Amino acid sequence: MARIDPISVTRWITAAAVQHGDTLPAHLMQRLQISRRQAGLLLRRLVALQWLQASGTPRKPRYTPGPLRQVVKRYALAGLQEDAPWRQDFAPCFALPPALQAMAQHAFTELVNNAIDHSGGSSVTVSMRQTPLQLQLLVSDDGVGLFRRVAEHFDVAEPALAMLELAKGKLTSDPDRHCGHGLFFTAQLADVFDLHANAAAFQRRGWDGGRWHPQRAATPTGTSIYLAISLDTPRRLEQVLQAHSASGQGYGFERTRVPLALLGQPGQQGGITRQLASRAEARRALARLERFAIAEIDFTGVEQLGHGFADEMFRVQPRLHPRLQLQPVGMSARVAAMVEAVRAAG
Repeated sequence: MARIDPISVTRWITAAAVQHGDTLPAHLMQRLQISRRQAGLLLRRLVALQWLQASGTPRKPRYTPGPLRQVVKRYALAGLQEDAPWRQDFAPCFALPPALQAMAQHAFTELVNNAIDHSGGSSVTVSMRQTPLQLQLLVSDDGVGLFRRVAEHFDVAEPALAMLELAKGKLTSDPDRHCGHGLFFTAQLADVFDLHANAAAFQRRGWDGGRWHPQRAATPTGTSIYLAISLDTPRRLEQVLQAHSASGQGYGFERTRVPLALLGQPGQQGGITRQLASRAEARRALARLERFAIAEIDFTGVEQLGHGFADEMFRVQPRLHPRLQLQPVGMSARVAAMVEAVRAAG
């Protein structure tokens, strides 16, 4: 009698419990081609592992999803509407606080829509898991890869520089249909946000100021995006959206943050620059910021600042874009002194 590994059924047991709670033993017997005894053993094991909860009587058991829940589905991208998988396959299988439900729906539909409209692939695989502590979402497509897409449309070949543009927001290869908000705001919702594409990867961690960190790439093709949100997060979708308005109370995307550590220089530690010197680097950091009202310039990780960079950023460019407010943050004493000197001379 073949042994059934409980882990092998966790990809679909949550949905099965939702759809066949009163007849789950019979469903397992048919789906796995196993005996009633095997089905009973498997169900008891899944209850012990917290994938299921059992109620009713031994003769008439009823099974419902447990504290651990997971749904994994693969979809053809042709003709796919991103709200249908959420409504039909995922939302009914999870028990989330209302505020987290809203954030999960936002993240799910935005990431799946990106795969539909931008990946150039044929399929997308979505995995969502609920643990006693977190909600985890993984969306992977088989397309050309996000960093290649940015390179093709914006002539930004280095993944770190592409990530810099994505981190600013309002970057889209299809401006007639998208405004470049989806990926940006989805990242802000998460405690952990991983982006893997084209042999490059970056991670954003909500607890360290939302900085981006280079990672080891884990996907050879397409784009894979993973996020995790604590079930008890104080974050709210409305607050995240409003935080990037100029007033902090509206819904305009008027405020952004520029992580200068992503001005990657190959060969330096972790691909992150420790010194910014040239005017070209300053212009690259400020590219497209005229679309915003306020830009926080994050110097975290930058140890030295050249006069040319500082002069271009804080004297020359403000004259060209007087309505853009630049707010330097995360400066070391040495960097702050250079910025102050340039501004005083202006």
